[in-house]
Amino acid sequence: MRTGVIAKKLGMTRIWTEDGTHVPVTVLQMDGLQVTAVRTQETDGYTAVQLGLGKRKVKHTTKAMRGHFAKASVEPKRKLAEFRVDAENLLAPGDELQADHFLAGQWVDATGITIGKGFAGAMKRHNFGGLRASHGVSVSHRSHGSTGQCQDPGKVFKGKKMAGHMGASQITKQNLQVVQTDVTRGLILVKGAIPGSKNAWILLKDAVKKALPEGAPSPASLKPTNAPVEEETPVAAAADDAPVSDATQAPAVESETDGEPSGA
Repeated sequence: MRTGVIAKKLGMTRIWTEDGTHVPVTVLQMDGLQVTAVRTQETDGYTAVQLGLGKRKVKHTTKAMRGHFAKASVEPKRKLAEFRVDAENLLAPGDELQADHFLAGQWVDATGITIGKGFAGAMKRHNFGGLRASHGVSVSHRSHGSTGQCQDPGKVFKGKKMAGHMGASQITKQNLQVVQTDVTRGLILVKGAIPGSKNAWILLKDAVKKALPEGAPSPASLKPTNAPVEEETPVAAAADDAPVSDATQAPAVESETDGEPSGA
């Protein structure tokens, strides 16, 4: 079992396929996703990875959390989440995950907080059909009908579908398909809608009802830490070659000139 990721929902758009049809997708961003802590069987009794996403100002971070992030050598994060993993899929604190952690065509499960709708009636909240809008119903067309029973049991059972607060609840949508990933910008395009408003935090994991595709990065797709050093090394070497060669030639000429007799 691999780790999931935390992503920020940017909104929805569509992409066009080669045959001319468009696919509605939800755009998720996971740029700067790092490991902030690791749970092991020896110290915690279970194996898990804690990830953090989003930048938080130091002055808005408690002293305890400052030490927590400093221990992992990462900047303060706005959103933290733990993902249970197998022992062989544990990561190291400070590792940064990339968008290609999920492959195109892979099935994933998305968890988010739905958009709050406030106080809603029974028809809107539970999709009731309502009463007859004809003679004899008066002005209660959108009511939910009977509530309880007679004297026995003489109460309303818990869980009765009635009017009340709608939305703002955690929902997991399963078997969503990844359409495309962009490692450079840290974007994941998932087909269809995902619960949550814009700028909401989304937890994305491998689908539990689908098999993991072949070639999926294990334990995760990590951002290489030595890539910038390898790119700068040839440039620095080339820049150092030119001045060194000129400097070696100039003193040689001066030494020869200084060593010659003044009358020569």
